[in-house]
Amino acid sequence: MQLDVKEIYQDTDKYMDQEVTVSGWIRNHRKQKEFGFIDFSDGTCFEHLQLVYDHELKDFEEIQKYRNGSAITVTGTLIASQGAGQKFEVKVRQIQLEGDCPEDYPMQPKRHSSEFLREQAYLRPRTNLFQAIFRVRSVTAMAIHTYFQDHGYVYFHAPLFTASDCEGAGEMFHVTTQNLDTIAKNKKNDPEKELFGRSVGLTVSGQLEAETFATAFKKTYTFGPTFRAENSNTKFHANEFWMIEPEVAFCDLKGIMDIEEECLKYIISYVLEHAKSEMEFLDKFVEKGLIDKLTKLVNSKFTRITHEDVITLLKEAEKNGTQWEFKPEYGEDIAKEHEKYITEYFNGPVFITDWPKDIKSFYMKQNADGKTVAAVDLEVPGVGELMGGSQREENYDKLCTRMKELKMEPKDYEWYLNLRKYGTCVHSGFGIGFERLLMYLTGVDNIRDVIPYPRTPGNCEY
Repeated sequence: MQLDVKEIYQDTDKYMDQEVTVSGWIRNHRKQKEFGFIDFSDGTCFEHLQLVYDHELKDFEEIQKYRNGSAITVTGTLIASQGAGQKFEVKVRQIQLEGDCPEDYPMQPKRHSSEFLREQAYLRPRTNLFQAIFRVRSVTAMAIHTYFQDHGYVYFHAPLFTASDCEGAGEMFHVTTQNLDTIAKNKKNDPEKELFGRSVGLTVSGQLEAETFATAFKKTYTFGPTFRAENSNTKFHANEFWMIEPEVAFCDLKGIMDIEEECLKYIISYVLEHAKSEMEFLDKFVEKGLIDKLTKLVNSKFTRITHEDVITLLKEAEKNGTQWEFKPEYGEDIAKEHEKYITEYFNGPVFITDWPKDIKSFYMKQNADGKTVAAVDLEVPGVGELMGGSQREENYDKLCTRMKELKMEPKDYEWYLNLRKYGTCVHSGFGIGFERLLMYLTGVDNIRDVIPYPRTPGNCEY
């Protein structure tokens, strides 16, 4: 019977001593004079299947020529294994070569550097490392959808083309259908001649549009690609990445922090349960202690502290001898070194709330002190900021005034302001960078290695 390797692992007793047929690829081929061993994978699970054949096969000599990477279909009997390393194996009766693989195949059975594998991005999913990473990516995506669907959220597909810069940082990719040579000659483009009749870019966030659904469905979330046109070549930045952005009506800052904590713990627990083999591999070969780290987070209580109190804490540390590369100051952002100190000080995840309004986005709820906004960043050990959220400003006049202070044109956001005119309510939301989350879950330290085809400055080959 034709089976997936996953089926054999899920119900081994059912298929033991039965003839089975599997199709997949040779991961490693060890040949001896009178028999051979094939490390076989069909991609349906992280585990491999050992195939054993001997000289009694009529095409024994031909089979011994099959190379790593070749696609094969195998028929044989599933038997208990006498060797170490596996509980069962297939005693081969027949092997059919589906697709040969030449000797210059780059993915030979040895440990390759991350840099080499990035150059072979179209082949790296065949390695154990990226089988684990991308399967965890798939499981994590399912965990996210399961959490929000089980909690009554409506999945909102945010538009990729947008006229709104949610973050107001001007880091949008601009989209045009006009002749680039003409634009270069005139040194500008004509928005009225664009396909959409105005200047449009690729979305940096689906948050603003998601708020329209929150004020209709109460609870909604986005999960899709976003784009930032920043020329940043770091391990943490990519020009194309995925975001999860929940928005909840009738929910204040405290409420959204409760949701963030519950959501993250659910995702981690789901991944640990549904990707056990992959996580064990990553724990062994990528970050030792990874599973313990994640389990500790699930069982911990997240600390909550204001930005002002964080700065006070950092200044006290400085008085006691801690040296900072970047001096902590009230009213300013905190650096990576500060994030690291805070999570170590509290020995776990930390919500930092009530940030200075001058370093946060225009849409955030202004606090009564006139200096801070109801914003929150979640800092986790080893990574730093993992989530960012806020209570949104629900007051029409306050939001309009804030936009003018930032030299934004309110008429460009009329529809967004109108949400505050037509049945406004307290509402909040947060964002999770999917790849940043995956880096934390897998222990991988470079964003280029948790996304199938990374888009970074100078890199867009596929």
